[in-house]
Amino acid sequence: MQLLKRDTKFFVGDFKKINKYNYATYVRDDKHGPRTYKVNDLNLPSVTNILQATQSKDKQQGLDKWRERVGFREAMEIVQDAAKRGTEMHKVLEKYANGEGYLNLSDEGGIARMMAHEIINNLGPLKVIYGTEVSLTGKNRWAGSTDVIGEYDGKPTIIDYKQSNKPKREEWIEDYYYQIAAYSLAHEEHYGPIDQGLIAICIVGGQYQEFKMDAAKLDEYENKWLERLERYEKERAEREEKQNWKFEAVKKFYSDPVAVEKAKKAQEKKEAKQLKENKEIKEKRENQWKILRKMSKERTTKPKATS
Repeated sequence: MQLLKRDTKFFVGDFKKINKYNYATYVRDDKHGPRTYKVNDLNLPSVTNILQATQSKDKQQGLDKWRERVGFREAMEIVQDAAKRGTEMHKVLEKYANGEGYLNLSDEGGIARMMAHEIINNLGPLKVIYGTEVSLTGKNRWAGSTDVIGEYDGKPTIIDYKQSNKPKREEWIEDYYYQIAAYSLAHEEHYGPIDQGLIAICIVGGQYQEFKMDAAKLDEYENKWLERLERYEKERAEREEKQNWKFEAVKKFYSDPVAVEKAKKAQEKKEAKQLKENKEIKEKRENQWKILRKMSKERTTKPKATS
């Protein structure tokens, strides 16, 4: 795909956009805890939420060590800067795919635009676009949105854009494979089969990377995704059961006046004991200060020895 008018806000590509599928749109909610999507009357967990909740201990520990190494504040700034840059890059790419212009003149916007250009320059085999920012849901159990669905090398393909501060190794991006697999299953359920996946990454500085998922890899990770989804649902059910047990225990406790009165007396006894201990500590400190003041006074009033 050739990029024309490289340094302007408007791009022209040699792909065509067709409405092959009537894609639904689901409302995303990021404001009330982990991300969910409103699908009919259900609030479904997002693919990214499920992946984050089921991270391996090694990955969690690796992130913790990285935060300790660079410092918590520095780590937060790196994450926030990357998120802003990623959002801007996605805006440029989405507008490009829709034949629209977008220009952010900030420094962050300039970097993101350069990175988007690099991805665009490497998407030559993308000749047909079915949709951008496509919302997908699977089996009423998960939902999410992918960047582009279209024909890449003549095959129905799900494409996800990523940005990174440094080049990626394949073993670092396995969660990206899970994402593509989840979207592929959802697309096949509601619209049609997907033959492959493409993860297009641009590194700050302009280096381009891509990772492809052929049909065999897609099938492998679709099965892995369903296993990981089951683990997520099992762990969530266990947490909810534990929370419900605590709620019922508290509810039962407060419905028993004898137990409430007993707990009240125990709390009053504990507070009285604490007050007594605090009083004793205060008196001890005051006595110590009296002794210190007396010693200081004696040193200042003691007559000097005469020679």
